[in-house]
Amino acid sequence: MGKRWFVLLLALVLVFITACSNGNNGNNGNGGGSNSANNGGNEGGSTPAPSGNDQEKPEEDTVVVWTYPVHGYYEDELKELVADIEQQYPHITVKTEMLSWAEGPQKFDVALNSGNPPDLYFHSVDGMYVNTGLAIQLDEYLTPEIKEDYYPGTLELGQIQGKQYGLPLYQYQWAWGGNKRILEEAGIDWQTIQKEGWTWTEFKEAAQQLTKQLPDGSTQYALVTDGTSLDFIEMLTRNNNMPDVLDEEGNFQWNDERIVETLTFIKDLLDAGHMPKETAAIAPAKRTEMFYAGQAAIISKAIPYYDVMIVNRNKDIDAGKVEGEKIDFVLLPVPHHDGAPPKTTMGGEGYVAFRQKNDKGEEHARNTFLVMEALSGAKAGNSANELALPFVRKSQAELFEGKGLGNPVNQEAAKIMAENISMPVVLKLDVDLAAKQKQFKEQVVKPNIQALFAGEKSPEDIAEEFKSRGQQILGP
Repeated sequence: MGKRWFVLLLALVLVFITACSNGNNGNNGNGGGSNSANNGGNEGGSTPAPSGNDQEKPEEDTVVVWTYPVHGYYEDELKELVADIEQQYPHITVKTEMLSWAEGPQKFDVALNSGNPPDLYFHSVDGMYVNTGLAIQLDEYLTPEIKEDYYPGTLELGQIQGKQYGLPLYQYQWAWGGNKRILEEAGIDWQTIQKEGWTWTEFKEAAQQLTKQLPDGSTQYALVTDGTSLDFIEMLTRNNNMPDVLDEEGNFQWNDERIVETLTFIKDLLDAGHMPKETAAIAPAKRTEMFYAGQAAIISKAIPYYDVMIVNRNKDIDAGKVEGEKIDFVLLPVPHHDGAPPKTTMGGEGYVAFRQKNDKGEEHARNTFLVMEALSGAKAGNSANELALPFVRKSQAELFEGKGLGNPVNQEAAKIMAENISMPVVLKLDVDLAAKQKQFKEQVVKPNIQALFAGEKSPEDIAEEFKSRGQQILGP
């Protein structure tokens, strides 16, 4: 009897020792791979869950993305990118909404002002976003590998005063565009213009040759723009030594003879009949329609993507889907003031990340960044490829090497123009000043430019109003 009790007691002691030993190994994180919770489920050397807590399985999360039809096939491309994300991060569900260019900005502004923006929004970074306190500063999430992947100067396109709020997907580039047939019929040396640029005086001389009456009695204009947006005046002022309404130091620029000269240049084109007298009533879609119809030799805002758009349109004409004349597109630099250097409006567009007024926490912010990085990464570089725009990341350029869709002649012209880049001033401005500049443009510049187009105000009167309202809104 005593012997059986001794054997039983010895067995209990061994069980106790084994239990204590296993417990100590678990507490020291040294369980030899038998405890999957302590190893974050990282068996076989796979990537740990990105939750920041290796001892817990990441909770399921939904990231909301609002975006636009960035190019003709972006909706299908986005579905593939989202599928890749959800496969790589099974705990993340990505919910996307495709906005229209016409109504999307207003919908986003309403959501932002109510404190409920989407987690990710496709746009350039904006000081107004930062001013709400809802834009997520991304610096802590940027790894050295991500930073190294961006070409010099491109990651900065997503910064406000040196702090990262967005990840650019591509570099946009604004230019003018010409109809090759009309230019050559008028004897315009567009090849030299692409290489060397042209002055306002040279453009006026060319405009004389490009404006004429067509056989059907209609007018072929040298230039067409729309009366609703500000890109036309902004491109011209940048080519007259004014980077924007404000410069990087916050000094008001549109308050001296330079703005009078710029407004007068526009008025002269209108008075000479080189631009339609109904310009104030022309919508962006109508502007493009007039260019396609051969009613204007040059369109006032064009991007290298016109190469792709017009090639597709030409194919539709050949297939009988569209009526009209096929066009050979020529990318042209914006003419510059005779006493000023040429400047090309460029910047970055991509995704900006936001919190909501009911903050979903740090884990959700990290998941948002994971989605943001994937939507801006190597495979996402197809957007730059489709738009015939410069890549921002080395991995994008490597993946799409030799697959460019742009006309090589126009691509070379775009490279030359990029040497004269004018970086967005808002990236350097204090957020309050950036918001005031935006207010000035909407409340003062836009109605006055429309009044100029309509012949209701003179350049001098508009310049005086810019001065007085500028002091009210922007300060002395």
